[in-house]
Amino acid sequence: MRAILQRVSSAGVRVAGEQISSIGTGLLVLIGVGQGDGESDAQQLAERCVHLRIFEDEAGRMNRSLLDVGGALLAVSQFTLYGDARRGRRPSFIEAMEPEGARRLYETFCDACRALGVEVQKGVFRADMKVELVNDGPVTIMLDSNKRF
Repeated sequence: MRAILQRVSSAGVRVAGEQISSIGTGLLVLIGVGQGDGESDAQQLAERCVHLRIFEDEAGRMNRSLLDVGGALLAVSQFTLYGDARRGRRPSFIEAMEPEGARRLYETFCDACRALGVEVQKGVFRADMKVELVNDGPVTIMLDSNKRF
């Protein structure tokens, strides 16, 4: 599984012009599920997202986690994180998991974050979403359950 984490002061998702979720201080997490990913990948990624120390402490150093700051998490599914654009002009998405399996692992990720004590808001799986955010820092981190980056 892959995730793009963006530290935000606010973020939200609109579908068909209607706001369906929003958070204040926290993380916007774009989630991609790849072929061969399983529940352990979702659990591991949730642990890393919730405990990653990318929020500033009193001294201005990135030393606090999402739990430490009492922030929320907005999870948005994004199969395009598995887009391969190394050749040609159109990305290949062959490495992305099929939709039903991806939905299950996306939900597993969200449930695991909740179980760790984080408020979780979500986008709508497979919907055309408009994601709005105010990136704080800006701070953007890439994670991969297979540690490719």
